[in-house]
Amino acid sequence: CSSLVSVTIPDSVTIIGAIAFSHCTGLTSITIPDSVTIIGDVAFEYCNGLTSVTIGNSVTSIGKYAFHGCSSLTSITIPDSVMSIGAYAFNGCEGLADKDGFVIVKGILFDYFGGDIAEIPDSITSIGCEAFFGCSSLTSITIPDSVTSIGDYAFFYCSSLNDINFTGTKAQWNNIEKESNWDIKTGSYVIHCTDGDIQK
Repeated sequence: CSSLVSVTIPDSVTIIGAIAFSHCTGLTSITIPDSVTIIGDVAFEYCNGLTSVTIGNSVTSIGKYAFHGCSSLTSITIPDSVMSIGAYAFNGCEGLADKDGFVIVKGILFDYFGGDIAEIPDSITSIGCEAFFGCSSLTSITIPDSVTSIGDYAFFYCSSLNDINFTGTKAQWNNIEKESNWDIKTGSYVIHCTDGDIQK
């Protein structure tokens, strides 16, 4: 479907199935009607011509890899009805990154692009899967006490990571829900909390 430029999804559609528009590189924008409740896995993967997406007010779930590799995507409207966003849903969406290199969707940090020092905004509640994957030059990061979960492989291969500055207490850090592989193959970092340090 590389020649597909536009598509109108009728109101009779309730689910956009897995891989439905994957690799439709000519698609530039899409509006998903209120009738749709689910956007399936890999639905728009590598639609790298896609610049804007409007999601209807009935969507409750966005599948994993749904918009993976949509590198030109600069605008997406996600309604409050969305309750779950799958792993890597916005991985590789460089166009969505803010000036600090973050991709933030509904308070979740999904991706980071470049730099050796990062500071996560106070608005973030969750660090998504593979958020800092392969950031081998990252040496220091500040994580606010608003964060309640850290996803799988979030800091995978951050081999230079030395300092994690956490704005809460050691008890708060220990209460963060962390996937088992969140810090695999990282440097010998120290977590600096307000009431002391925690060694890796």
